[in-house]
Amino acid sequence: MDSMPLHEKASQETFISLLQLDPAPIDSPREGTENNQAPLSKEASSSPGGSPGTTTSVGLSGTSRGAIFYLLRVQRYSSYALGIFTSFHLVTTSIIPLVTRSVPASESYLLLAREIYQTPLSEPLLVCLPAVAHVVSGIALRLVRRSHNLRRYGGATPGIQGIRHRYARNSHTVTSHAESPSFVHTRIWPVFSNIALSGYAFAVLVGIHAFVNRGLPLIVEGDSANIGLAYIAHGFARHPITAWLAYPALLAAGCGHITWGAAKWLGFAQAAAWSPPPPTGNVLVDRRARKRRRRTWLAIQAAALIFTSLWAAGGLGVVARAGSQQGWLGELYDGLFDRIPGL
Repeated sequence: MDSMPLHEKASQETFISLLQLDPAPIDSPREGTENNQAPLSKEASSSPGGSPGTTTSVGLSGTSRGAIFYLLRVQRYSSYALGIFTSFHLVTTSIIPLVTRSVPASESYLLLAREIYQTPLSEPLLVCLPAVAHVVSGIALRLVRRSHNLRRYGGATPGIQGIRHRYARNSHTVTSHAESPSFVHTRIWPVFSNIALSGYAFAVLVGIHAFVNRGLPLIVEGDSANIGLAYIAHGFARHPITAWLAYPALLAAGCGHITWGAAKWLGFAQAAAWSPPPPTGNVLVDRRARKRRRRTWLAIQAAALIFTSLWAAGGLGVVARAGSQQGWLGELYDGLFDRIPGL
């Protein structure tokens, strides 16, 4: 009986296609679970080679807590500590100026709040350490998840390497987007969400803000006792273009990141999306699911807009319009701003 010949090319393409797995289900574990891993089955737990509390080499089962578990906890609890400082800062830089309608009348409240979050003990614990931990844990999470994707989805297997070598030899014969070497490379990295994007932008803007308002006075004057709301108002009066570009961007990125981050920790962000959910086959159920997702998305967006508007009402509506300072204090502020590179 004649047998059909095997074609090496077709067999190779079939093997490669089996390696093209979507990493999304494992790359994005549910934040609310205790260890972000699937529990061991009864057969696995009773087998001689496996026991509860252990994981396999690829980390697909078991109950032990890996790096992602602890990095998520660091990121979460550091945001709680930063929330305490953010609350004080919102009250003293926006709400009180909005109520008093005066920068000089609001300065005493800012100085009083500094006795709480700007002491040698509270500033590192409530501001510096949580901020650094939050940013570093976010970067580390992306690197760890990328490493897991490389192990789980064949970043170094012969199939993927075959794709790369084949397209290195025949770079002009790309037949589909799914087989593009750039596509294979980018799928290894975790999804870059809007929360992460706003977080990185917020981290850069907060770093600049902290340097201008806290670091620079410490370097030049030795302390920041003369730095307050009048310093911000003076900056808006003397450098309006830079200030009106930087501070609205700081508020938008910060308030958006904080609001969506809180929604993520509370479990609302996973159910909020403008795109429709996967269809179930039931028209009525799908319609209700779409409406529920969009309502949740709109509610979180509205909360972010209200948060931003509240901070901008006092910070930009009152403090930014207070005008420049005169006399020795104005000269002091001018000297500080002159030290800022590129200003």
